[in-house]
Amino acid sequence: MVEDNFLNLDPDRYQFYVITDSESLIDGERLFVDVDGQPIVIFNISGDYFAIGDECTHDEGSLGEGQLDGYIITCPRHGACYDIRTGEAISLPAVISTPAYPIRIREGNIEIGIPK
Repeated sequence: MVEDNFLNLDPDRYQFYVITDSESLIDGERLFVDVDGQPIVIFNISGDYFAIGDECTHDEGSLGEGQLDGYIITCPRHGACYDIRTGEAISLPAVISTPAYPIRIREGNIEIGIPK
């Protein structure tokens, strides 16, 4: 299990928020949250955690409701695909990436970093 994604991250650039305890987001599940007015979906993939904006950049639909295949999520509305590790848009109709947010585990809690 990776304790932090974004391993080369400058933590001074982010405000970290405790979301929930890591035991409550079981492997293969996702959690929808709103942090500072930003809809975000957090994924647990084999004990590694990833977070992206829960909004398709093509039509603003919920990405988190889409089908997940490995690290690729498909928007349920028009089929745009994104990499949940980076937020990168990897197929049309999306051409703009969605934000990816650093996740860290501290004292058994999932924390998400929002840029300051």
